Amino acid sequence: MSLNPMPIETWDVVVVGGGPSGATAANELAKLGHKVLLLDRDGRTKPCGGAIPPRAIRDYQIPDDMLVAKITSARMVSPSDRNVDIPIDNGYVGMVDREAFDEWLRVRAATNGAERRIGTFEELTRDADGTALIHYRPGHAAKGGVTLSLRARSVIGADGAKSLVARQTVRGADRMKFVFAYHEIVRAPKAQPTLDYDARRCDVIYRGALSPDFYSWIFPHGDTVSIGTGSAHKGFSMRTSIGELRAKTGLDGCETLRREGAPIPMKPLKRWDNGRDVVLAGDAAGVVAPASGEGIYYAMLGGELAAQAVHQLLITGDVRSLKLARKRFMRDHGFVFFILGIMQRFWYSTEKRRESFVKICLDKDVQKLTFESYMNKKLARKKPMAHVRIFFKDLAHLVGFARA
Repeated sequence: MSLNPMPIETWDVVVVGGGPSGATAANELAKLGHKVLLLDRDGRTKPCGGAIPPRAIRDYQIPDDMLVAKITSARMVSPSDRNVDIPIDNGYVGMVDREAFDEWLRVRAATNGAERRIGTFEELTRDADGTALIHYRPGHAAKGGVTLSLRARSVIGADGAKSLVARQTVRGADRMKFVFAYHEIVRAPKAQPTLDYDARRCDVIYRGALSPDFYSWIFPHGDTVSIGTGSAHKGFSMRTSIGELRAKTGLDGCETLRREGAPIPMKPLKRWDNGRDVVLAGDAAGVVAPASGEGIYYAMLGGELAAQAVHQLLITGDVRSLKLARKRFMRDHGFVFFILGIMQRFWYSTEKRRESFVKICLDKDVQKLTFESYMNKKLARKKPMAHVRIFFKDLAHLVGFARA
């Protein structure tokens, strides 16, 4: 490794990774007056449905012009092609194009004082006094050439599900399990009488042939559409799956603009920090919701919590501050992640169960409480009797009393 001979810069915080989590963390810390470097690889767009719930729009001041579509209904599709349309009452789910959205977040962080650099993280070592040294290759290609180094009083690892920062610094990070996601961005179809496509509706397809353990989707993005699927099964051809989905829905004739794939974490890591000066956020910490695969809101929240933890570390010197990021996240969302994990393992396991799951979605109580929880990121508790009814209906499906 050829290191640069120039004097080494020192930063309060180096944020590795410029997706929603890293960009949010850099923005928060820059606003607090810290010297922040945001290091991000160029030319990377994560496969993502792009859904932004109202809670995220409110909490992170996402402007309306970032929303390429406003979704007012969701369609659940069973293995037997039973459709359950669920209206989103009194609101909408915003959709973003990740390529534009992520860049807007990075620009916002820079506007508020963070410095941006394009480069690829390689290694974290220590200097003589124990301060973290970040080694990276600068530039767009980031292959070959000189390796630059800088000092960091603290580090936020937001470099994705296979985070190098995490694997090098946080115990247990190398054991993270993944679902692999793949999608194709296509040009939105023009209105056709025979085409069952609605630019204000998200379609979620539960069919084992398209995904043996997750789901497939068709999510409108204004002028484009995200058509994707996910699976943890090695050897399962997601590209073939999407080809079949496009052919079945009549979207195979749409122009394909780009194809993207990436690993998606299945559950939060048990530890997010190294007990010294590194804390993880976003996919690097494993904060993608099971069953739904939702990640943008949780990534931004994780970045915010990581920033708060690092801020406490920098002003107090107390390394225990770093544990606050995970503690606060799991306090507010750990139970939801636990329940969603059980749902995914049970309901997505066979065609019969997928069929029953979609049937449950016909229930108005289920629809209302599900969307209240999704839109506001809190378990809906206003109607306890509705929860009781859902419990017994769910139990009936579990033991086979309900007719499919």
